[in-house]
Amino acid sequence: MVKRTATIKRKTKETEISVKLNIDGSGKSKINTGIGILDHMLELFAFHGLFDLEISAEGDLKIDLHHTNEDIGIVLGEAFKKALGNKVGIKRNGSASWSMEEVVANVVVDISGRVYFKLDKGQLVYETPKIEDGYQFSYVEHLLESFAKHLGMELNIKVGPLKPDLHTTLEPIFKALGKALDEATQIDPRRKVIPSTKGVID
Repeated sequence: MVKRTATIKRKTKETEISVKLNIDGSGKSKINTGIGILDHMLELFAFHGLFDLEISAEGDLKIDLHHTNEDIGIVLGEAFKKALGNKVGIKRNGSASWSMEEVVANVVVDISGRVYFKLDKGQLVYETPKIEDGYQFSYVEHLLESFAKHLGMELNIKVGPLKPDLHTTLEPIFKALGKALDEATQIDPRRKVIPSTKGVID
């Protein structure tokens, strides 16, 4: 089988990001974004998706986490898109649910070439999760939206109830996303063509 790997680098005046990806890996990761909680979430994503993933990021964290956070999503999406190539034989769609305490995340992905992102927080039983390592819940929305856009993926997430503890709120999202994306990127041996009646996925 052709290796589905990619190395992507992005350098701007605000950030320098490098991502190395092997879709058909074993869940090994080496993540250094400068944001502790984000490192942990991306490690969970790689582990449960069985992706080998290395991410190195340097950014203007003393000023704002926003640029680094968003650019990581951009580069990660570009890496998956490059590694998937023409997408012949992939299952394309995947879904997974994961829980942590009373928080449940449901994630559905479709690698369709169309871009759509929605994160439904449901009814706010608790207050908005507290900031951790300077990271807040809105940042994960920006990261995942950038990821979906640059991969060319529809990404629907429903999570709740949000807890004041940011870690407990985010962990089931990233675990479910890894599992759902693993399913969507797997090769179906019965399918010898691009999984679209149009014959192409951009």
